[in-house]
Amino acid sequence: MASSTTARLSPVLPVLYSFRRCPYAMRARLALAVSGTEVELREIKLSAKPEAMLAASPKGTVPVLVLPDGTVIEQSIDIMRQALAWHDPEGWLGRDDPALIAANDGPFKSDLDRYKYPERHDADAGLHRASGLAFLQQLDRLVAAKGNLGGAAPGLADAAIVPFVRQFAAVDAEWFAEQPLDSLKRWLADYLASPLFAAIMLRVSPWSPADVPLVVNWREAAAAITPSDGGA
Repeated sequence: MASSTTARLSPVLPVLYSFRRCPYAMRARLALAVSGTEVELREIKLSAKPEAMLAASPKGTVPVLVLPDGTVIEQSIDIMRQALAWHDPEGWLGRDDPALIAANDGPFKSDLDRYKYPERHDADAGLHRASGLAFLQQLDRLVAAKGNLGGAAPGLADAAIVPFVRQFAAVDAEWFAEQPLDSLKRWLADYLASPLFAAIMLRVSPWSPADVPLVVNWREAAAAITPSDGGA
């Protein structure tokens, strides 16, 4: 791991503010990883967001990517598309589905939040689980027909959506396992077992301004980490 995740002084790199378990941050890291974009990773604590991040992006949510010229990209899907515009060795941009991603980010994410945290939203968890299941059934049909959401190989649509399916499945794993979503469950298991996913789920300590920059070479990390290192 020393060659792929290293605390060292380095030339100016893009700075990524991230939170390991956030699905939006996960998908940004996936695109940065597959593109081979080296970044300075700054893991945050949601309860103590660093002033440098808030100065760059007052909205206060992750991910935030600050480029060396000061440009700030603060939407995860924009980070994904920018990373792939720099370098797209696996052709992810050719397997995009903006409408499906919008359905994930809109109605499905709303159902996910209200299923997982019904007390926060004064919501009926069962109702939102059923609504979310309808979207999962749509995804299952796509995967059964194509192999992945955007085609025979994983692409941008898969990376943009898989962290949210992962989170939905984990709310009640026993219930999810009982659902007739065989193609989707295989797709999810394969993605979560991949070296790429393991690489973006590395565990690091929360960033402090006094820290030596933590430079991450995602492609080397993917080659160095076994799938079981991905964690929860």
